[in-house]
Amino acid sequence: MPIPGSESTEALSSGYPWRKERSVYRETMTSRERVIAALNHQESDRVPIDLGSTWCSTTTIAFYEQLKKHFQVSSPTIMMERTMQVRMIDEQILQQLHVDTRFVCYNPPDLERNQVVELGEGLYRDPWGIEWIKPPTSYYYDLHKPPLSGEISLSDIVNHPWPEPYDPGITRGLRERVEKMRAETDCALVLNLSLWVLQCSQNVRGYEDWFVDLIKAPHLIECMADCITESLLGPLEMVTEAVGDLVDAISVSDDIGHQDRLCMSPRTYRQIFKPRHARLVEAIKSRADKPLMWHTCGSVYDILDDLVEIGVDSLNPVQTTARNMEAARLKGEYGDRLSFWGGIDTMHVLNRGTAEDVRREVKTKIETLAPGGGYILNPIHNVQPDVPVENLLAMIDASMEYGWFPLGTEAEV
Repeated sequence: MPIPGSESTEALSSGYPWRKERSVYRETMTSRERVIAALNHQESDRVPIDLGSTWCSTTTIAFYEQLKKHFQVSSPTIMMERTMQVRMIDEQILQQLHVDTRFVCYNPPDLERNQVVELGEGLYRDPWGIEWIKPPTSYYYDLHKPPLSGEISLSDIVNHPWPEPYDPGITRGLRERVEKMRAETDCALVLNLSLWVLQCSQNVRGYEDWFVDLIKAPHLIECMADCITESLLGPLEMVTEAVGDLVDAISVSDDIGHQDRLCMSPRTYRQIFKPRHARLVEAIKSRADKPLMWHTCGSVYDILDDLVEIGVDSLNPVQTTARNMEAARLKGEYGDRLSFWGGIDTMHVLNRGTAEDVRREVKTKIETLAPGGGYILNPIHNVQPDVPVENLLAMIDASMEYGWFPLGTEAEV
């Protein structure tokens, strides 16, 4: 059933079968319990829903402004991550959408070396020395100037001004803030941490030079990966020590896949990046024994065993449109070792389909990924500007209709 975007929240709730207040449903678990059960491969009362708890599972600003308009929310729009142009989602909207998760992140840095430098309209340099630009007609920032492109030596890499790893600003007042969040919500708190060794090396070096180095000068990539790892260790250690006991899950990300293959051969991944990833995951898990969700886009089937081996518990965004990433294949081969976080098609269905197409997509993914637990429903990556608001609402409505355990039963209202 189409949902006119001009209707008020009250009209929507009363006029569309599954747009009801949370209290209408006979839920038997809290959101926190529901998410924890899913991450532990247990069935709960219903499939948990995520939207906005990570940098890679929220919405772009262009879509979010339409969502705010639909729900008649006038609160300020708060930036979550600049290059992808994604925003925090207002608490009123999260509650209306039955979202079971909430975003947690460290604070802005104190040290001058770790600051963003504004270079002009739509142009800035991040703490890694990478320059980013937002073209006037673009929704996002693009890589503009890699600091270590061209002819370089190991000395150039070592002497590059990498971020200072131990910045006191990132944890100042953080524990008090997360304690307050935990006291005020029964939703699952998801801590976001940066683990982008591979992506950072690509952006620092530049894509063309990076791919050439993988073949002709892998020692340069290894040196960069070591320097990046050292810069990431400090924040991981500080933040997990500060609030690791207060959160319910930890989200990290490093994109390893393209649409039809890995960014490199599995052998190269295992030689260069897996040891650094393993070191960072160990730093997290030794301080916070919580389920760890790894975000990587693309076809990563060929290294799923490697991710499990280093300690990954959950996979996001479950890009089922990529090669060898079919939902049934993943559930059948890895459902006892990985939980799945995402899976709703943003390439073809959410953006191009009807509301009924979206409902069928949700029903199919729940039937495939949710049996026995181990599934958190979320779009594949951030909701893009070309997605109609009514399709996101249809996704939520379908989850609230088809996501009750035992699967195949209707919601009790």
